Amino acid sequence: MRGRHCRSGRTGRKRRQKQQSHVDSVSLCHQPQYVRLMRFLHKQGFVSTLLQPALFSDTGRGLQTLKTIKPGQLLISLPESCLLTTATVLSSNLGHYIKSWRPRLSPLLALCVFLVCERHRGEASDWFPYISVLPTSYTCPAYFTDDVMAVLPASVRRRALDQREAVQEIHSSNLDFFRSLQLILSLPVEDVLTYEALRWAWCSVNTRSVFMSHPSNDFLSGQDVYALAPFLDLLNHRPDVQKSFCLQVKASFNNTTRCYDIRSVSGTPHFQQAFINYGSHDNQRLMLEYGFVAQGNPHSVVYVDTDLLCDALKRDRSLDQKIKFLRENDFLNNLTVSSEGPSWRLMTALRLLSLPQTLYHQWKAVLLGQAVSEEREEWSLQTARTLCQCLLQDTCKALDKIFFLLQHCDQLTREQLEVVQALRQEEKCILGSCLEALDGMWGQRDGLLSCQPDVGSVS
Repeated sequence: MRGRHCRSGRTGRKRRQKQQSHVDSVSLCHQPQYVRLMRFLHKQGFVSTLLQPALFSDTGRGLQTLKTIKPGQLLISLPESCLLTTATVLSSNLGHYIKSWRPRLSPLLALCVFLVCERHRGEASDWFPYISVLPTSYTCPAYFTDDVMAVLPASVRRRALDQREAVQEIHSSNLDFFRSLQLILSLPVEDVLTYEALRWAWCSVNTRSVFMSHPSNDFLSGQDVYALAPFLDLLNHRPDVQKSFCLQVKASFNNTTRCYDIRSVSGTPHFQQAFINYGSHDNQRLMLEYGFVAQGNPHSVVYVDTDLLCDALKRDRSLDQKIKFLRENDFLNNLTVSSEGPSWRLMTALRLLSLPQTLYHQWKAVLLGQAVSEEREEWSLQTARTLCQCLLQDTCKALDKIFFLLQHCDQLTREQLEVVQALRQEEKCILGSCLEALDGMWGQRDGLLSCQPDVGSVS
């Protein structure tokens, strides 16, 4: 019996591993744009024998292993001459205009303008092989329509609107500089350096550049840490890469060889996708900065913003005073819930909000994580549950609205909605699990109240 159990266990594990690791993929190496890209990079001294561009059924474009990879193995060594940096821009025909312009441009704007002008040149551009494989549009908030913005969570909508407005401001505030470039453009500058073109370039740099510190110079203003890395930027992010059947890699610039290196962290068989980890980012940040949502992201949470807190506790006559106190002590930021329940910061904020004036003197104890009394703890847990229910109701309404919009939209809007839909569906799961966790906490306590306390009595 024990032997049969062991065999069954091994078979089950192998079956599960096969299901988890099986992803359809198609090589992109023979497509004309990738042939041009590899020829362009080979001329600069780059050769890749371990990874190839491929299209994966779960993530889209990425890089696939051609051979069995060992931990610590060097996979990519991209020469500095292959990197598109501000040094590239300043040495181009744009360099004279940028160097003489006042006020000085930011490194980000310099790269954006270069991308737009080089795309305008088409095949005459040395960088055409790279630009031709860049996405033609993005699912970052800068691209979102008003309808898509409206179905975002409130906590992320403001930041999404800020992003869109920031790109609009960059375009509108640099029109004079754009006009100065008319001599090197074959069409009117208004037809080349449009808001749409700058938005595309901004998203290209913001979502695809790697970190590379550059020395300051007299021609640009601000920190210069951007580098666009052809081929290397095909690597996809995976938050749980250490726990999955795939190749984990790390990136860094080698100052000795002057190459941007990608080295394996884990080993993997051939024909697997290589992934890089951008960091411990939740899905809201991934969507804002990169335009995608990662499935099964262990870092994802749902945010509770100040407006929701105030709305839930509006009957508390001393609410303004308490909110001011929380703000002054930096306890209104990063209030979250996860699948395990409310965060420590959220529960601490709720405990502070639960204090009547007669117990204000206990605020230091609360900040140290102490519960004031059973009654106040009950109030805090019930309020956390109310907040989760409000967030869940908003999420369900948004998902219904997204379903309707998906029936009446073009392809670009569909792609944007699908990203937001994935974010909202994840939030729905997190909030459902959080409510279950709160029920467990509630059930463990003795003498709990059968209904929500009157918030007005807190003051």
